[in-house]
Amino acid sequence: MRASRLVSLLLLLQTRGRMTAQALADELEVSVRTVYRDVESLGAAGVPVYADRGPAGGYQLLDGYRTRLTGLTADEAETLFLAGMPGPAAELGLGSVLAAAELKLRAALPGELGARAGRLRDRFHLDAPGWFRAAEPTPHLATVADAVWSGRQLQVRYRRWKTPREVTRTLHPLGVVLKAGRWYLVAVSRERVTAYRVAAVLDAEPLDAPADRPAGFDLAAFWREWADRYESSVYRGTARVRMTAAALERMGYVFPPEMSRGARAAAGPPGPDGWLETEVPIESDRHGHIELLKLGAEVEVLAPASLRAMFAGTARELAALYPTEDA
Repeated sequence: MRASRLVSLLLLLQTRGRMTAQALADELEVSVRTVYRDVESLGAAGVPVYADRGPAGGYQLLDGYRTRLTGLTADEAETLFLAGMPGPAAELGLGSVLAAAELKLRAALPGELGARAGRLRDRFHLDAPGWFRAAEPTPHLATVADAVWSGRQLQVRYRRWKTPREVTRTLHPLGVVLKAGRWYLVAVSRERVTAYRVAAVLDAEPLDAPADRPAGFDLAAFWREWADRYESSVYRGTARVRMTAAALERMGYVFPPEMSRGARAAAGPPGPDGWLETEVPIESDRHGHIELLKLGAEVEVLAPASLRAMFAGTARELAALYPTEDA
């Protein structure tokens, strides 16, 4: 266990450069005191690691020192092959690069280890898009990804939902995100970090100017916060409804997650007839009308009155389409 930790500490310093004792302790999930002891052990073993004191100090390897001690365990090798995403990589224009990298990695592994890692690709497959949803056309994805990688500004013509529908923006790309089969560009625009749907990019032209990247920007942390904020902002209203307990249970399968979570959280206890009252988050009356119709006669809208009137109108129209036969 300690030998593995020493290797990890050495590789962290080799790949990241100077790191503080606290940063190393956080990465290795040990105490700072343990890091001190491990650094002393590396030094005693002849590894040229030294410390710079002061607020900007930390541990660092002697310039030019490299180790080839990068042996993989069976689990680590298998995990690398599991992380490969041939579909998304091909969309980014990196399909052949990924295939070549996997081939080199597999050739470098010992026989049994390479065979185990290769079997993983035969047994696990990643299919990113959601059900009943075709992949979105993203003709400018490779251009967007190249601007992100090279750190260059990007001028895009973009189609949005509000007027004017088409706008031109100069962006400072920060990263790309694949969410449920849809690609998003995270970028700075007019001093604000936000996300753009790549499928809505009508034209993209990389510029010669370097992109400005905020200090300490964390793409994964930004995306979690942005996605939560986006989901919350979409559902601006609520509908007060009566529904069966069975309908509430079924919402998790046929409704967007935010709607089903909200309905479950606000649900009261079911009565003797199996019906209960709750509040369902909705974007608008039209949206609530379309979604709640999925539950058929197992839901009754109580409020707002405008949404209840829409359901009453739909009920009358359905009754006219399916008249009751005379006895």
